[in-house]
Amino acid sequence: MSELQFDRDRLVADLNDTALAHWAVKLADAVLGQEHALKHGHLPGWHNAVTSLPPCDDAALEIDNGVVAIRGSFNEAQLAQLQSALTALVPWRKGPFSIGPCELDTEWRSDWKWDRIAPHLTSLTNRTVLDVGCGSGYHLWRMRHAGAAQVMGIDPSLLYLKQFEAVQYYAQDPAVQFLPLPMEALPATMRAFDTVFSMGVLYHRREPQPHLTELGDALKAGGELVLETLVVPSEPGQDTGLPIEGRYANMRNIYELPSVTRLERWIREAGFADVRTVSVDTTQTTEQRSTHWMPSYSLVNALDSHDQTLTVEGHPRPCRAVVLGIRPD
Repeated sequence: MSELQFDRDRLVADLNDTALAHWAVKLADAVLGQEHALKHGHLPGWHNAVTSLPPCDDAALEIDNGVVAIRGSFNEAQLAQLQSALTALVPWRKGPFSIGPCELDTEWRSDWKWDRIAPHLTSLTNRTVLDVGCGSGYHLWRMRHAGAAQVMGIDPSLLYLKQFEAVQYYAQDPAVQFLPLPMEALPATMRAFDTVFSMGVLYHRREPQPHLTELGDALKAGGELVLETLVVPSEPGQDTGLPIEGRYANMRNIYELPSVTRLERWIREAGFADVRTVSVDTTQTTEQRSTHWMPSYSLVNALDSHDQTLTVEGHPRPCRAVVLGIRPD
């Protein structure tokens, strides 16, 4: 089993003269402290995929109709190299991306989620931003493009890290960082971020309050929390939840789906103010689906074939809410 080669000095140098400079060494040490979590049997293949990407002197990142796109001059031979390298990093779940002529139609249309969230955010201009459970980093690039001065994503998945590195190989933006960390490994009470995103994480926590407390501890006074998670449909004002035993929509480690009212209460109890829900949407099979770049089972396989308002386990179909809150001064 191979171990990730993490460049501690590079991270410290990249964070020098940023709002996170004070935390650079502790963040680097937190990564190295993951030890066994930095090992994976497929890591050599993923690493080789990234290192085999063809160079492109005029590469530049742009957002094109929601696609995080790398534009540049790639010839036919380089196209074959790109296809081979990017295919070695399958499954691509969060996107969409475009690298040269390769269009990565990912499982999730993460641009649709961004479009639901972005109009409600405090402007990200010149802010320091944390994305917890950032996946392949799609939203990191959207946050940076929205004006953030420094964006850091954390996620323990080494495959997601290598997918991020494939884009960063061409983008070469030191203001966007990905650290292979779970939230609980982040240095305690950093109080360093202006905006913290937690999207698709809370429902994997057996106890919600520790995660919400950690999110608050990462924020500066007056900073904004952006939380997206699964909820159970309910009447307005109904404080209830659906306990989950076994699987939910074929997913393991789902413990409770709260109503929106209960979710807002949890966030207020964690110390946040101005708590408000800005989006509640049932997930559609056009937003999450199998593709060439993610060929395994997806949402349609998690729904009852006779009643698509239910999951295969008989629970309500996935519905996601976005709730914002402010850490008080």
